[in-house]
Amino acid sequence: MGSIAIVGSPTALGGHFSGMEHGPRLLRDAGLIDLLAARPGLAGQTIVDHGDAPNDPGWAADEDPRAKNRALIAAYLPRLAEHVERAVRSDGGAGAEHPRLLILGGDCTSHSGALAGLKRATPAARYAIAWFDAHGDFNTPDTTPSGNVWGMPFAMLLGRGDADLVDACDGPTVLEEDAALLGGQVLDEDESRMLAASPVSHFGAGMLQTEAGLAALKGWAEVVDARCDGIYIAFDLDAIDAADGVAVAMPEPEGIPTATAIAALRVIARAARVVGFGPTATMARDGLDLRHHARIVAQLTEAALG
Repeated sequence: MGSIAIVGSPTALGGHFSGMEHGPRLLRDAGLIDLLAARPGLAGQTIVDHGDAPNDPGWAADEDPRAKNRALIAAYLPRLAEHVERAVRSDGGAGAEHPRLLILGGDCTSHSGALAGLKRATPAARYAIAWFDAHGDFNTPDTTPSGNVWGMPFAMLLGRGDADLVDACDGPTVLEEDAALLGGQVLDEDESRMLAASPVSHFGAGMLQTEAGLAALKGWAEVVDARCDGIYIAFDLDAIDAADGVAVAMPEPEGIPTATAIAALRVIARAARVVGFGPTATMARDGLDLRHHARIVAQLTEAALG
């Protein structure tokens, strides 16, 4: 049945407040590993937790209006990539199939480091990406209204943005024609225009709740699978509708219902080879049950990697 390699990415360096750097620990403390082992779709898979990539500090205050903590992020992402590379190489020698990756975040810059690690492990591979997010994460230091680098990693791994940030994640690791944004209901104007003018596909939260929308997603996944060696699924958990009680940094209304997200992940997983899944943006919030949150993460992981 194969194996799953877990890597924690304890970072909130990409933004103006702390909290997400504790996400990997919070998920483990809420029993995520046991919840994963209990999911029927993951039965028989070996799950190995390789711990967190080293990152100290996990967050620091910075007023840079173009790219907060850019030097710290540029130093961290190669460490994360190295940690991912070791984890996915760990379960076999030459010619052996790598375990699939499960990234626990941490802010969304984690995905750019994850792709870099996957590419380092298999340099000749061509990867696609499905980016689930309430936001676009497609800004650059020239377009950002906030300076938050966690609003840039989708662009970074596609090769857009300042050279130090793109180089830190070995970008581009994915071609724009092999990328899709799912959700994306909260976009900055410049970001929206750049996405619309790019080859990146976009499946809105409402669209995914229709039979036609899931059929379109299936078509996209089949097309990219035919020309790629695998797909990585980046999943900022704020893509889930805020009404579902996910514990995330920036919950948004009118997002993707959990059941719809599970259906969309299954569509992708049946149409393409998934090499990794990354649920990110976990953060403790008053009044929200982290055990409930971890159960949702386990269900999403089962749909992606089961």
